[in-house]
Amino acid sequence: MKKFLLLPIIALLISLSAQSQQEEQITVRFDQSTIDEVVRQIESQTNYHFFYDSKQFDSAKFTLQASRVYLSSLLNRLFAGTDYKFSLGAEQQVFLTRGNALSLQLSDGFLKGNTSGNLTEIISKPAEQGADEKVTNAPVSNIENKLIEIGHPGGGLTGNRVNISGYVKNEENGEELSGVSIYVDNTKTRILTDQFGYYSLLLPPGRHTLNFSYIGMFDTRRQVELLSDGKLDVEMKFKIIQLKEVVIEPEKERNVRSTTMGLERLSISAIKQIPALMGEVDVLRAVLSLPGVKSVGEASTGMNVRGGATDQNLILFNDANIYNPSHLFGFFSAIDPDVIKNVSLYKSSIPAQYGGRISSVLDITSLDGNTRKLTGSLGIGLLTGKMSLNGPIYKDKTTFSLGLRSTYSDWLFSLLPKEYQSSSASFYDGTFHISHKANSKNQWYVNGYLSNDKLALDAYNQNRYRNYNGNIKWKHNFNSRFYMVALAGLDHYDYINKDSTIPSQAFSIDYRIDQYKTKFDFSYFLSNSHAFSFGLSSQLYKISPGRAVPWDHSLYLADSLQPEQGLESAIYFSDNITVNERLSVEAGVRLNIFNYLGPQHVNVYAQGLPVIMENLVKTEIYGKGSFIKTYLKPDIRASVRYMLTEKTSMKASINTVNQFIHQISNTAAVTPTDIWKLSDTHIKPQSGRQVSLGFYRNFKNNTIETSLEAYYKWIDNYLDYKSGAQLLMNHHLETDVFKTISRAYGVEFLIKKPTGKLNGWLSYNFSRALLKQNDPLAGELINGGEYYPANFDQPHNISFTGNYKISHRFSLSLNTTYSTGRPITLPIGVFDYEGAPRVMYSDRNAYRIPDYFRTDFSMNIEGNHKLKQKTHNFWTIGIYNLTGRKNPYSIYFVTEGARIQGYRLSVFGTMIPFLTFNIRF
Repeated sequence: MKKFLLLPIIALLISLSAQSQQEEQITVRFDQSTIDEVVRQIESQTNYHFFYDSKQFDSAKFTLQASRVYLSSLLNRLFAGTDYKFSLGAEQQVFLTRGNALSLQLSDGFLKGNTSGNLTEIISKPAEQGADEKVTNAPVSNIENKLIEIGHPGGGLTGNRVNISGYVKNEENGEELSGVSIYVDNTKTRILTDQFGYYSLLLPPGRHTLNFSYIGMFDTRRQVELLSDGKLDVEMKFKIIQLKEVVIEPEKERNVRSTTMGLERLSISAIKQIPALMGEVDVLRAVLSLPGVKSVGEASTGMNVRGGATDQNLILFNDANIYNPSHLFGFFSAIDPDVIKNVSLYKSSIPAQYGGRISSVLDITSLDGNTRKLTGSLGIGLLTGKMSLNGPIYKDKTTFSLGLRSTYSDWLFSLLPKEYQSSSASFYDGTFHISHKANSKNQWYVNGYLSNDKLALDAYNQNRYRNYNGNIKWKHNFNSRFYMVALAGLDHYDYINKDSTIPSQAFSIDYRIDQYKTKFDFSYFLSNSHAFSFGLSSQLYKISPGRAVPWDHSLYLADSLQPEQGLESAIYFSDNITVNERLSVEAGVRLNIFNYLGPQHVNVYAQGLPVIMENLVKTEIYGKGSFIKTYLKPDIRASVRYMLTEKTSMKASINTVNQFIHQISNTAAVTPTDIWKLSDTHIKPQSGRQVSLGFYRNFKNNTIETSLEAYYKWIDNYLDYKSGAQLLMNHHLETDVFKTISRAYGVEFLIKKPTGKLNGWLSYNFSRALLKQNDPLAGELINGGEYYPANFDQPHNISFTGNYKISHRFSLSLNTTYSTGRPITLPIGVFDYEGAPRVMYSDRNAYRIPDYFRTDFSMNIEGNHKLKQKTHNFWTIGIYNLTGRKNPYSIYFVTEGARIQGYRLSVFGTMIPFLTFNIRF
C-alpha cells in the first residue's frame, strides 16, 4: 500500500521539478519596448530561445513591470488584450504569432519532408575563397538563432585557427558602420570594425557566438560553426524609437577601451541637435563645443586646438584637404551637414598615417549612398536652401551621394541702414560621392567637392574665394586579413580681392594654391590583438602667392610674386597590439621629407645680422626643378592604455609632428585673403611635441561617460609678425616675420550622456598658449624676449550642449558657451616726436577684451513617424544668442583730436530668431 502512496508523490515531485526547470523566474521592466527589446531582456535571464516574425510586431509597443514571475504568466500578462499568442516548445523554445497560436503537434515525418517551409530553411551560398556559409534548422524570422556554418570540412585554416571576416552594415541603407564593437562569448576577444566597416577575426574551429554592439542600433548576435576560413557580413537594425537621440560616441565602451586618446567623435545626429546661426546646421560650430577647441570669436574662420594656431589643423573631407572650411567669412561652415556620415577630431595620439599639421586632424566622411533605394532631403531656411540625394545606381554594387546648397541672403541687406544696402553676399557648395563594389576584392570611390563665396561689403570692395577638390580611391583586399587603399587627388583654393576705394588706384589681387597628392595605405591583421599598418604618400604644392593688376582702367602698377613649389613625401609604420586584457599599446613612426623646389630667386642676407633689406648681400637664382632646400624630419607617435577596472582606464601618449606650410596672417581672426607660404631657406618648418595623460570612467552601464585629460605642448618655429608688417604682395616676406617658440598646456574635463530623453555633454578646460621670440636675427625683441599670450590664448572655457526629448515628435536643445576674452594690445599714451604726436602701445597682448558668453535655444518638431510614409518633414525653431549679449568681436581705437577713443565691435549684438523646414524622403 505504501508503495502505491509513493507513486503520486514521486509523480508530483517530478512535475514540480520539470516546471522549475522549464519555467525560470524572471524580473523585467518594459516601457514602450519593441518585441526585439522584450525578447532580448527575457533571453538574457533565461535559456529560452524565441522564434517570431518581426513584421507581425512592427508597430507593437509593450509596457509591463514584473518581479520573479514564470514565463507563461509573464507572456499572458504581456499579451493580454491583444491578438498576439505564444506557444512553448519542448526544448525551451518560444514561438510568438499573431492571430492563432502555433500548433506544435505535427504528424510523424512532417519536418523530414518539409525543411523549407515558413518556419525553417536551409541556406547555402559561397563564401570568400570558396568556403561555404550555411544556415541550418533555423527560423526564417530570427537570424540570431540560426547556426551559420562558415567554410567546409577540410577547408583552409590559418594555422590552427579559422579566419572569419566581413562587413557590418546598416540594414536600412547598406552603409558600412565603423567602430562597431564585436566580442566573442566565452573569450576575451573584443575588436572594432575599421573605417570601412570591415572586421577580421582568428578563432579556433568550432562553435562561437559573435556579439555586435553599436549605439543607435539594436545589438545583434550571430551563432557560427567555423569549419574553415570564410566570410560573414552582418546587418544591424536602426533603433527607430531613438531617431533623435544624440550619439556622441558610436561604441558604448570605446572611450574607455580604445588606446587612442584625445579623440572626439560626433555623429550627424549630434551635430543637427545643436542650435546654429540662422538655423543652418554647422559642423565646425559643433566641433567648437568640444573640450580643447576654441575660436577667437563669432564670424571667425578656423579653430584653435590645444593652444595651436588655425593653420596647424588638417581639415579633411573624404581625404581632401579643405584650406578654407567656411562661408561668408566664417559665419557658416562650408561643408553641407546633410551629406556627412562621421566627424572625428584627433587632438593627440594622431595616427601615423596623418602628417603635415602639428595640432589636430579633423577627418570628415560623407555618406556612401543607400544601396537599397533612393532617398533624399530638401531644406529651406531664412538664408539658405539645400537638397541631398543618395541611392543605388546598380543595386548592391554602385551607389551615389549628392548634396547641393545655396544662399539667397541679399534680401537681408535691404533691411539694413541705407549705407549698407549696396552690399551683397552669396555662396554655394556641392558634394558628390560614388562608391562601386567591383567584386569581393576591389572597391572604388570617387569624391568631388566645390564651394564658392562672393561678398561685396560696399560698392568699392569685392571678394570671391573658393575651394574645389577631387580624388579617386581604390580599396583592394589581398586576402581577408590584408588590404590596401590607394588614392590620387587634387586640392585647390583661390581668392580674388578687388578694391576701388581710390578709383585711380583700383586694383585686383588674386592668389591660388594647388596640391596634387597620392598615397598608399596598407593594413594587416596579424591576430585579434595585433594589427599592423604602413604606407607612403607624396604631395606636390604649387602656389601662386599673389598677382596684383589694375582694375577698371586705373593707374595702378601691376605686380606679381614668384610662384612656389614644394614636394612633401612620407613613409610610415604603425603597430597596435593588445598585450593582455588590461594593457594595449599603439606606436608608430613617420619619416617626412620636404623639398623646396625651383625655379626661384632666393635672397641671401649677411650672416649673423638681422634679416632686413639693408643686410641683403645677393640674390641666388635656381632653375626649374632644382632642389633649393631639403628637410628630413621624423615623427614619433606612441600611446598606451591600462584598464584599472572594467569601466575605468588610464592612457598616456606622446606625439611629435612637423609642418612644412604656414598660413600668413597678422590678424587675430583668419580671413579669406590670408595666404599660405612654404618652408624655404629662411622660414623653417614648424615642429610640435605633445605629451598627454588621461583618466576615463563610465557610469550606469556605460550611459554616462567621463574623461579628464592633461597635456603639455612645445612648438618651435611658429611665425609671428613684426609691428606694422606688410604681408600682402611682399617680395621679401622673411624680413617681416620672425620665429617664436610656443608652449601650451591645459586640463580638459568632459562628461557626456550619449542617449536617453535627456542627453548631451558638458566640458570645461583650462589652458594657456604662450609665445616667446627666440630669433636673434629678427631685430628688436617682442616684450623684451619674455613669453607673451598668443592671440588665441583663452584660459577658461565652458561649453554645455543639452537635448531633451519631450516625445517622439518634440525635442528641445540648448547650447551655452563661456570663454575668457582673448588678448589685445592697447594704446596707453601719446607723446610728441619731432613735433608730431605718436601713440605709445602696451606690451604685446598685455590686456584682454571682455569675456564671451552666449546661449542658443531651439525646438525640433517632427512630423508623424509612420514607417511606410513616403515623406517625413520636420521644423526647427530657435533663437541664436538668447540673452542678446553684445559679445565683443574686437576693440579698435580712433584718434580724435588730442585723445584716443576706443570702440567695441560686436558681430551679433542681439537675439536672432530662426526657422527652417526640412523634408526627408
